[in-house]
Amino acid sequence: MEANAPNEREIGIGVIGMGGFGLFAVQQFLQTPHTKLVAIAGSKREEAIRTAKRFGADQLGSLEELVNHPDVDLVYIATPPFLHYEQAMLALNAGKHVICEKPLAMNPEEGAEMLALAKEKGLLMVTNLMQRYNPMFARIKHLIDKNLLGDFLHGYFENYAGDEGLSPEHWFWDRSKSGGIFIEHGVHFFDMFDGWFGNGTVKAAQVIKRPTSNARASDRIEDQVQAVVEYGDDETGRKLVNFYHGFTQTGRMDRQEMRLVFERGDITLFEWVPTRMVLRCVADEETTRSLMDLFPGAQLDVTANIGGKDLPLRGRHKEFNAYQQLELRFGFGQEKQHLYSELLRLMFRDQVSAIHYPGTHRLITEDNGLHSLQTATVADRLARR
Repeated sequence: MEANAPNEREIGIGVIGMGGFGLFAVQQFLQTPHTKLVAIAGSKREEAIRTAKRFGADQLGSLEELVNHPDVDLVYIATPPFLHYEQAMLALNAGKHVICEKPLAMNPEEGAEMLALAKEKGLLMVTNLMQRYNPMFARIKHLIDKNLLGDFLHGYFENYAGDEGLSPEHWFWDRSKSGGIFIEHGVHFFDMFDGWFGNGTVKAAQVIKRPTSNARASDRIEDQVQAVVEYGDDETGRKLVNFYHGFTQTGRMDRQEMRLVFERGDITLFEWVPTRMVLRCVADEETTRSLMDLFPGAQLDVTANIGGKDLPLRGRHKEFNAYQQLELRFGFGQEKQHLYSELLRLMFRDQVSAIHYPGTHRLITEDNGLHSLQTATVADRLARR
């Protein structure tokens, strides 16, 4: 193979905003063959200085130097949301591919402008929505598409997040810098459910402000939001999913849970990057086999045997047979942080492949960042009517 063949060409990475998470992500990105950390700018944190030394990268004084560096092919942006538009446009205008942390931008208008410029120049402008690279996401998608538990009926995602690392002065609480919880954080989960059920429509949303005796209502921080999103239509069946985010917990109690309810069972997933699953259902022999193939090594417990006068079972005015009531537990041995690392590696490799081979299929594209931002913006606007 020639040394300059496309899949041998080294991809130089420039980073804007190298904090703790930036370091975590870049360590995963650099495990992709033929990639190199070239330069860092936009941060004088200790993490940035240490990372530059570790990887032999340039520590530059300005963003302009970074985006115009001849060895930088791709700029990774890990700064607060209000900076994404300006920094991404700077990189795109300099001819660099861009991957940025969520959200894509502060509003869909900025996001659409970023994507239009990237398309005009033949560049990537990708939001790091790595949830779809999770094998658990693909397993649940297969179960839904194959109708293994019947029709999907209802779902929820509940995020009981810790706020110990978010001081009252942190940019997260400042809507002018974060966009609010739906935009800064909710985009991950809007995109995940879109991947399972198609694009949704926000039907209602609410916001709760933290009570503070010495603050005006307009100055109180928003620490809880929820939205109801509708998926499907009259032909496929409409279903509602509730999304709740509360940044109210001590770090020790930070936890997430989502549940999908079907005609013949339900699935509960745990962690914001789902690692663990409990599935409860009634199933016939063929369905049980399909489930065990889909979740290899799952712990299967029989809750009850079904037969004789108990058959057929009925629900939603339908009749069906099942021979057992089951509970499956899967993924409880998975280390969450290791899975998170793998998802970052998979996302980055997918995007680098598209740089080497333009037009190749990607699991996450520019559209994911924009559509999830559009959904989050509608929820945010409805919540403050």
